[in-house]
Amino acid sequence: MSIIGEAILSVSVELLLKKLTSAELLQFARQEQIQGDLMKWERILLKIHAVLEDAEEKQTTKKSVKIWLGELQNLAFDVEDILDEFETEALRKKLLLEPEAEIEGRTSILSPGSSEFNSMVRSKMEEISVRLQDIVSEKNNLDLNENSMGRSGKVRETLPTTSLVNEAKVYGRDRDKEAIMQLLLRNENVSDGVDVIPIVGMGGVGKTTLAQLVYNDVRVKEHFDLRAWVCVSDDFDVVRVTKTILSSISDVTVEDSDLNLLQVKLKEKLFRKKFLFVLDDVWSENYDNWVVLCRPFEASYPGSRIILTTRNQGVSSMVATLPTYLLKELSNDDCLCVFTQHALGMQDFSKHGNLKKIGEQIVKRCNGLPLVARTLGGLLRGKYDPNDWEDILYSKLWDLPEEGGGILPALRLSYHYLPPHLKRCFAYCSLFPKDYAFRKEEVILLWMAVGFLQHEITGKRMEDLGHKWFQDLQSKSFF
Repeated sequence: MSIIGEAILSVSVELLLKKLTSAELLQFARQEQIQGDLMKWERILLKIHAVLEDAEEKQTTKKSVKIWLGELQNLAFDVEDILDEFETEALRKKLLLEPEAEIEGRTSILSPGSSEFNSMVRSKMEEISVRLQDIVSEKNNLDLNENSMGRSGKVRETLPTTSLVNEAKVYGRDRDKEAIMQLLLRNENVSDGVDVIPIVGMGGVGKTTLAQLVYNDVRVKEHFDLRAWVCVSDDFDVVRVTKTILSSISDVTVEDSDLNLLQVKLKEKLFRKKFLFVLDDVWSENYDNWVVLCRPFEASYPGSRIILTTRNQGVSSMVATLPTYLLKELSNDDCLCVFTQHALGMQDFSKHGNLKKIGEQIVKRCNGLPLVARTLGGLLRGKYDPNDWEDILYSKLWDLPEEGGGILPALRLSYHYLPPHLKRCFAYCSLFPKDYAFRKEEVILLWMAVGFLQHEITGKRMEDLGHKWFQDLQSKSFF
């Protein structure tokens, strides 16, 4: 299965569980006396869902797990089909109960009786029940572990970021750096409190690198009394972030875990001091946590700043006091320098002319993302055989070995935090050809046609809901 296939499977199981607990389906199940069967299906799917993350990781090394996931995908489609039939039959019965005048002209369409429906569906249900039981039995023989740590327990597969950077290996960010520097070094404040500068961009575009360049600039060190770097990541833990800031500006390890004591100490340290804090890789849109975190900052000297990096414009809108800085992709020339620096240890192909043409083609596939250029360059480090380079050139990016670099962890993390309905909509977009120019209205109509929007309607037209979901994906840097 491809990564997109895995994504659709994860979301399919989640949506099946949601369908099985819907009020409409439960009412229909009670009427048809199939509630016990559906409850059994739910219990089995919950057990499968608990090990699905481990299975998707192990399928790359265990063929038996890969086969099991394929069988599960086919079964999930069949379960979804029969649940859709239940919903259709429930609607049919509801219409038949309406006054005859309202359904005049439709009786011929709705004439099949309940007995015919039951006889047809019962055999399907028995078959699915057997297949579900077989899937569970096979699962027990695959040594799959349950994800007891919850959604965020295993998501971070990359190392946390630090403030250190090798400026000699950074290309094409001078103009971006100076734009941020101008915002940092201005003395006046836009807001009553500490001004926040969000740097927003898709995964792998270089937000952290830009923040590192600014953080280590000599002008910043002279301008601010205190500096601190915090890799916030997926877990916006106010206590942990506060403790990290306090440890950074105190040069001692802080052992306290009481938020009140931590914030009181931090407020004392910040009193009449001008600071720069970098909060890197922020995901949470929890406004209350943000307000609590910022309380000690009010004691600081005017001109204090926070740089916040995020892939989500929703986070930026929540915290920004200064204009959001949208970080764009590198130019092809700068991306080529990043690639050659990591592949060959130099900025060009002067000593390896036989690799130049292949290298330039590889860099075009990087689409201006320095993370991709760095990772592909790292995979080719010390390899000077053109055949090795062609293997990378003609390999799909998704097929590259995950242990070879940070591409997949970086991009999977973005996908991981989408809610199930957006995961499914985004995974569907993999059906479009490479370099396809997405047209919002077309995509929304296709989502409607395959039924992605109809189960989520809450007083909104499907077109309006699709428009909102497209905007949500766009704001999170997926389009």
